[in-house]
Amino acid sequence: MSELGDRRARKKALTRGQIRRAAQELFSEHGFDSVTIADVAATADVAVQTVFNHFPTKEELFFDGRTPWVDEPAEVVRSRRPGQPPLAVLREWTVRWITESAGRDADEERRAYLATMAASPALRSFELSLSQRGERRLAEALAEAWSSDPSSGPRLPDREVGVRMAADLTAAIWVAGARSLLVELRAVGDDAGEAAAIRRTVVTLAEQLFDRLERGLGALLSLPGAELTDPMLGLPGPTLARSAARRAG
Repeated sequence: MSELGDRRARKKALTRGQIRRAAQELFSEHGFDSVTIADVAATADVAVQTVFNHFPTKEELFFDGRTPWVDEPAEVVRSRRPGQPPLAVLREWTVRWITESAGRDADEERRAYLATMAASPALRSFELSLSQRGERRLAEALAEAWSSDPSSGPRLPDREVGVRMAADLTAAIWVAGARSLLVELRAVGDDAGEAAAIRRTVVTLAEQLFDRLERGLGALLSLPGAELTDPMLGLPGPTLARSAARRAG
């Protein structure tokens, strides 16, 4: 990139950050629904169109920089090292993210953000759409990973259909589990002892849940290297079940 291009990129980033900071202060003080884009533009000392150039909607502006769970799960799958199983890197990222979120929920800024969102039906609805967006992107990344390396993908009857369905199923279960734990974190109240207990429990559940999802989904989908028993239920996995059925027959 040229020096001129570098300056333009830096200026664009500075303006974006300026708009975001102004908006977050206004949202925290007055509530999301009461603040207009014109209010944000005036506070940030930019034109209204400049705000729209950076953020297509007010909801996008509110969530900017606050939703790593939309893009990062898919990115860690795509950027994993050669030979590294997609579900292994996904588990590592998810547990780390939930652990970090448990620590951040004690911050005043984080609590103000959650309070603003809880008070706005528009924000809660938009967050759900972001969660669905993240689920779709993760499913696409998993399908790409398993399709590009046939030896690592699910061993299902029809490979093309099987990969797509396995990716959709995995993403849906994974995102639902993570979202459920985050909802628990949002329920943390003012009692310090209870709040600490909730955070510890959420972190422990995250470690156990995603470890077992990695292994359990591996067995369910017959992924290479998956354990032959279902660690969640203690039941025979697909290979052992078929062998038992043949012996019984």
